[in-house]
Amino acid sequence: MVDNKEILKCPACGKEMVKVFIKSANKNVDICLNGCGGIYFDNKEFFLFDEQHENISEIIEALKDKQFEYADLEKERYCPYCGSKMVKNFTSASKEIAVDDCYNCGGKFLDYGELEKIRMQFSTAQERTNTTREKIFNSDKYNELSAKAPDRIYKKSFMRKAFDKIYNRISSYINM
Repeated sequence: MVDNKEILKCPACGKEMVKVFIKSANKNVDICLNGCGGIYFDNKEFFLFDEQHENISEIIEALKDKQFEYADLEKERYCPYCGSKMVKNFTSASKEIAVDDCYNCGGKFLDYGELEKIRMQFSTAQERTNTTREKIFNSDKYNELSAKAPDRIYKKSFMRKAFDKIYNRISSYINM
């Protein structure tokens, strides 16, 4: 997890982002303090700040008492680090919060206020994953697809094993 040293341009509003040093993580986080208030996390940095127990006091202090301009949520965004097109992904099965992910370098961009919303939804990343998994396997769409399988019990256990295998592989990558 390398901390970038470059001055980045905000993918939402194009203004220069400011590096805010987070002492507890010994990392710089790029925040659009002179524009829209968005936050860019380098590869895997997000996972140092997404749980309620993790210290984000420097981020909160940097954003405090600022007025931010509106950022178009529908606009295509490009990674400020590598220039690749970013992809919107939801942080939970409820699809309430969409973050911009860079599949090339692993960076994440959150619009103003999204970090706090993510942290309020679940106390830990594991709780968020378990809830998402539960919603997927208990959804009407999943049950409808499973019912069409010749052996529903086999199909359901196969899908669970496949999901668990993918989840474990992603988790091990994240926790490197």
